[in-house]
Amino acid sequence: QVQLIESGGGLVQAGGSLRLSCAASGRTFSNYAMGWFRQAPGKEREFVAAISRSGGRTLYAESVKGRFTISRDNAKNTVYLQMNSLKPEDTAVYSCAADFITGLHSIVRDAREYISWGQGTQVTVSS
Repeated sequence: QVQLIESGGGLVQAGGSLRLSCAASGRTFSNYAMGWFRQAPGKEREFVAAISRSGGRTLYAESVKGRFTISRDNAKNTVYLQMNSLKPEDTAVYSCAADFITGLHSIVRDAREYISWGQGTQVTVSS
């Protein structure tokens, strides 16, 4: 399985921006569809964004659409989550996930389909 390490979390004021990175190692990164999920204290994990193997297709949760952008660089084995116009309700631990998938343009939204997970990075948005 691919190993994933997130970075880029931190404390930011409402309206600010952060860019999360997720570095993959151990397998051919371009064989994996990627996703970002988040979990706030006392809440269930929720889907944030997903991107296909090719990077040509993306999907976003309604709560982040227009503010967050997922992208990937297969040459660098890295997936990114650019987060703009952050709100206090975006505060959570953000984790990236990988799903080995044959479809070059397939999107994976269901967390149960992902086979590899990073340890997560904390994002805190102050009001």
